[in-house]
Amino acid sequence: MIIQLKKFGITLISRPSGKEAWLAFQPVLNQIQQEEKIIVDFDGVAVLTPSWADEFLTPLRKKFKEKVELFHINNPSVKATLDILKKQ
Repeated sequence: MIIQLKKFGITLISRPSGKEAWLAFQPVLNQIQQEEKIIVDFDGVAVLTPSWADEFLTPLRKKFKEKVELFHINNPSVKATLDILKKQ
């Protein structure tokens, strides 16, 4: 499964917005097969804040652990946010 984050917008900010995206995506996540990988694609995302990412990516990684792979993470905003989340 590929999750294209730009479908949630190109500016992903605020904790409430991240939580809303996470909750809205639950029906799709519930259909994931046991062996299926989850690719999170940041292509097209201009801004990603730690608060949004913490509400969406943190529970995604907790639920699916090593099945989650991140792609197109070269954007400075995305890089910085992912570094902050790693330190937590």
